[in-house]
Amino acid sequence: MEYKNITIEEFINVTAGKDPVPGGGSVSALAGTLAAALGKMVTGLTIGRKKYADVQPDMEALAPEFDNAISMLLQAIADDAAAYDTVFNAYKLPKETDEEKAVRKAAIQEALTHAARVPLSVAERCVSIMPYIKEVAEKGNQNAITDSCVAMMCARTGALGAILNCRINLSSITDADVAGELASRCDHLQQKANEMELSLLNSVKI
Repeated sequence: MEYKNITIEEFINVTAGKDPVPGGGSVSALAGTLAAALGKMVTGLTIGRKKYADVQPDMEALAPEFDNAISMLLQAIADDAAAYDTVFNAYKLPKETDEEKAVRKAAIQEALTHAARVPLSVAERCVSIMPYIKEVAEKGNQNAITDSCVAMMCARTGALGAILNCRINLSSITDADVAGELASRCDHLQQKANEMELSLLNSVKI
């Protein structure tokens, strides 16, 4: 399903339904999308204001970065659900003969690795926009400082949620090198996300 083409209410209802997708991975991608959207909003509230004329070039440079993140993360909402379906279907493959078992085993491993990489890419994109959010918070329209803070919190939620959805697949991946590399990237991203959020929130006085 192209979740980006349905209403907010429809997305909430389908998430609240009995099907396992869209689940936490898709919601994490949505959180990241909202983070980027808020960041873009702050650039729009800053550009053209005389008070912020000195930082207008910075805001104009940041706006397309947020646009790119919105596009990628919006698509990832559906991609995460599709990755889950791929794993589910791999486990349903026949396993009567040795050949079928081998095919099924390979398909499961491929699906699990893909299902780990999809949320990892979401986490990476969420973390990648956090410095941009911090910049708009520091330089942008200060009447929107709380919007910048919410953007940062959404980005952290998106990152950590996606990391969890990556990690849950790692114990089932038999290639230790692949699992280890993905786990290491998760560790780095988790630390970075926490640090970036604290850095902004601790600096804001309201």
